[in-house]
Amino acid sequence: MKPILTADATFPGKTAALLTALALLSTPLHAQEPAETLAMELNGAVSTAEGACQLTIVLANRLTQGLRRAAWQVAVFDKDGVVKGLPVLDFGTLPPGKTRIAQFALPGGDCDALSRIVINDVAECTADDGTDHRADCLTGLATSNRSDICPSSEHLAQIGA
Repeated sequence: MKPILTADATFPGKTAALLTALALLSTPLHAQEPAETLAMELNGAVSTAEGACQLTIVLANRLTQGLRRAAWQVAVFDKDGVVKGLPVLDFGTLPPGKTRIAQFALPGGDCDALSRIVINDVAECTADDGTDHRADCLTGLATSNRSDICPSSEHLAQIGA
């Protein structure tokens, strides 16, 4: 079973992996996006006194229906390009038109140890009516990055097969 991170959760030993996945967000959240999208922004990444890297992520539901549960698996890479983990970021429920700010603590190292974060897959994307919307949550995901993790042109939207 893959580890699941919920807002304000900690994830021992997987800090590098999660930060890298989120680091690939590079298009500003406020940029013009199609009406039917989810917009995910890595808003910040801060090393904590406890030896973790805390990510702040902004997620906006621009879909026409609410989500009972929205969760993505990310791949987190260290500075050598090695995958450090494949945690799941679980945002819980997300009504249509709602923007949620969530923080995920990645224990086991500071943020400087991470090079990039890639959205690997959709762990779950279930609409309020119970229908599966994983395809919408993957192909309709617009990403951006305001952190120092992977400030190059690479995006969190680099989707794994």
